[in-house]
Amino acid sequence: MFGFPELAAGHADAVAKAERVANPGCYATGAIAIVRPLVDAGLLPPDFPIALPSVSGYSGGGRTMIEAYEKGEAPLFETYALGLKHKHIPEIMKYTGLTRRPVFIPSVGNFKQGMLVQLPLHLDDLPDRPSAAHLHDALAAHYAKSNTPEQFVKVLPPTADGKIDALALNDTNQLEIRVFPNEDHRHAVVIARLDNLGKGASGAAVQNLKLMLGI
Repeated sequence: MFGFPELAAGHADAVAKAERVANPGCYATGAIAIVRPLVDAGLLPPDFPIALPSVSGYSGGGRTMIEAYEKGEAPLFETYALGLKHKHIPEIMKYTGLTRRPVFIPSVGNFKQGMLVQLPLHLDDLPDRPSAAHLHDALAAHYAKSNTPEQFVKVLPPTADGKIDALALNDTNQLEIRVFPNEDHRHAVVIARLDNLGKGASGAAVQNLKLMLGI
């Protein structure tokens, strides 16, 4: 069983009843959180070409990367996995319902934890030419049906200053989704923010364990 309780209506109950649960990858959590609801709502066709530029704190990169950053031997910002074969891509496709492989572009910044996963869209290229408000409403409706009582996933308005801090949810199990619009040019970017060590890792694991143990 895939351990993203908010994936769809009834999924938290399925996690609670499962004997084995696989914890999602950190990047995959953010990507699935923003893509799956739009596919389910019919706003994003499964074969639509998308890109997912993303950034994580260095703690998501394993021992070698962590040691390099903590020794001051790593760059301030680095895009990696440019062979476009990142291990999270099959997971993203399986649990979003995508049938066309997304272009996933991960990066790492010189901060320990925090994550942003982005989905930029040309709205007029989508079949129904939705507005950014339609995307927001579809995301909100999805999580109104699938959210757990703790409401760890929140669909929020865009920030007033048009900026978003990757570190703001550190040390929490929260995941926030926002749609930033430019209706003049019919562009939008959907952004998931989470702690790669929280909802992207150990926070999700504890959430799943609590469901399975009935705590």
